[in-house]
Amino acid sequence: MNEAMGIHTMSVDEKTGIQALGREAPTKPMEPGKPERIEYNYDRHGTLCLFGNLNVATGKIVAPKLQATRTSEDFADNIDAIIATDPKAEWVFVCDNLNTHLSATLVMLVAVLCEIPLDSLGKEGKRGILKSQATRKAFLEEASHRIRFVYTPKHCSWLNQIEIWFSGLSRRVLRRGDFDSLETLQKKILAYIEFYNQTATPMNWKCKGLPNILSKNV
Repeated sequence: MNEAMGIHTMSVDEKTGIQALGREAPTKPMEPGKPERIEYNYDRHGTLCLFGNLNVATGKIVAPKLQATRTSEDFADNIDAIIATDPKAEWVFVCDNLNTHLSATLVMLVAVLCEIPLDSLGKEGKRGILKSQATRKAFLEEASHRIRFVYTPKHCSWLNQIEIWFSGLSRRVLRRGDFDSLETLQKKILAYIEFYNQTATPMNWKCKGLPNILSKNV
């Protein structure tokens, strides 16, 4: 999808259960002949959920959101906040098949933003577009909509590029972090995103779509 044509492609997902762990003793830095020593006893100050939104064309994180919950309403609010950064553009969202990504709330949001009458959607669990996950998914995937979703195959959410970015966040910020509160955790994550965005580039996607035993011969 081409940013220059006003089409944004976003890789979206949630990283849940991010723990604010406060170490009982400071980390001792590495010395000649000695590795870094991390205190493994900690106080747990709660958890956060990060809504990660990666612009595939630029590599930047857009409108990140940190909070305690990740309900269907939360996900729809996240999508709404992303679209608000360029309200008239076309949007393609890549995500997995989690039930909150296929909700009636999300369908209604897309309908409103695409100027589709809400009374044409049917009734949740009863009839029409809102009847089931399958009917809602078909609506959200509709290629003619200005806002549409592309779902990764089941059990293959690792194909979504935001998962690669989450891995980098874990290695660089979370794994050896020391957070004395949820506020500290949130500030450090947002500071990392700001730093990352300054030099972000599109990901170099290397997956050939072949099993390891075959890809060695390609």
